[in-house]
Amino acid sequence: MKMIHPTATIDKNVKIGANTKIWHYTHIMENITVGSNVIIGQNCFIAADIPDGCKIQNNVSVYKGVELSKDVFLGPSCITSNVLNPRAFIEKKTEFKQTIIGEGATIGAGAILVCGVTIGEYAFIGAGAVVIRDVAPYSLMVGNPAKRIGRVDKEGNTIRFETAR
Repeated sequence: MKMIHPTATIDKNVKIGANTKIWHYTHIMENITVGSNVIIGQNCFIAADIPDGCKIQNNVSVYKGVELSKDVFLGPSCITSNVLNPRAFIEKKTEFKQTIIGEGATIGAGAILVCGVTIGEYAFIGAGAVVIRDVAPYSLMVGNPAKRIGRVDKEGNTIRFETAR
């Protein structure tokens, strides 16, 4: 059963899958497909398709050019964009860069993804990290700029390697 809060704005020709929840003051743009078992939090802006199983926390914008895979988690107030060098006085809608977030990846609260990067499947981007380069699958990334400090498994647990004696 889907749930759409009365304050949400759903434009024309939007398809919403089963068991999806869309919360307060969220705006889903025209011609978007939102999959099944998706949660979109408060005050979100959605201008790209959202696949099954994604969880988008409060205050997140998913712009055209951002491609999510299934089961992606976008933490509160994380940032995606689609223009590398924006200027208010220059129209750059033909220059959108594609940002790809792989299956099962987690983007932490307040993290920033510079447009044009690819986040590998099941990667884990820590809160507040600034991602300026592609991220390999299963990587654990933190800092500004984000650096790989380890690896995670499919469940998001840090992988510890035993050293030989």
